Amino acid sequence: MSTDKTTAAKAASETQLIARAQQGDEAAFAALFGAHKRRVYSLCLRMTGDTAEAEDLTQEAFLQLFRKISTFRGEAAFTTWLHRLVVNVVLMHLRKKGLQQVSLDEVDTSQEEPIKRDYGADDRRLLGSIDRLRLGRAIAALPRGYRTVFVLHDVEGYEHNEIAQIMDCSTGNSKSQLHKARLKLREYLRHDQRMRAGELPRSSEPEKKR
Repeated sequence: MSTDKTTAAKAASETQLIARAQQGDEAAFAALFGAHKRRVYSLCLRMTGDTAEAEDLTQEAFLQLFRKISTFRGEAAFTTWLHRLVVNVVLMHLRKKGLQQVSLDEVDTSQEEPIKRDYGADDRRLLGSIDRLRLGRAIAALPRGYRTVFVLHDVEGYEHNEIAQIMDCSTGNSKSQLHKARLKLREYLRHDQRMRAGELPRSSEPEKKR
């Protein structure tokens, strides 16, 4: 079977599962859970940086899906609809924990690399220049606000106007947090590289921020 036919068959199968789940078919919902649980958990983990929180939020996301699947009308792909539901669940959790938004006008006190307001520049090279494990550790070390915007924009592909709507902040705020997140990632990765080269002791690794 060709790739296109396989993809079409999977889409048709998922459409049937969704229709059955909307009618209360528990087996169909279990099948949807099995098909999407890894990606949902991965997104929760990237956004929180905590395995226990990611597990709890994955369960909460699927509880929300169970309650809201009847509202899915197929106006967007199911994965896109589910993705937004998961992001909202995680952000609600972070807000309850006191997630602080960073002001666009916040003064950066770092002397190592000044903030430049060239927000139009993409930084995809950052994702391709290092291995996933090191990047994962670096993302987890980011403060929550920076981490959330970085994951949504550079990992998940959201535009700044979409992030602003999701996080209830300004577009400029989203751009500011992303820029500062990238600076902090570079700082962490430079530090990690120096440790790997034996220039710094392991005990000097930057402490993970919450």
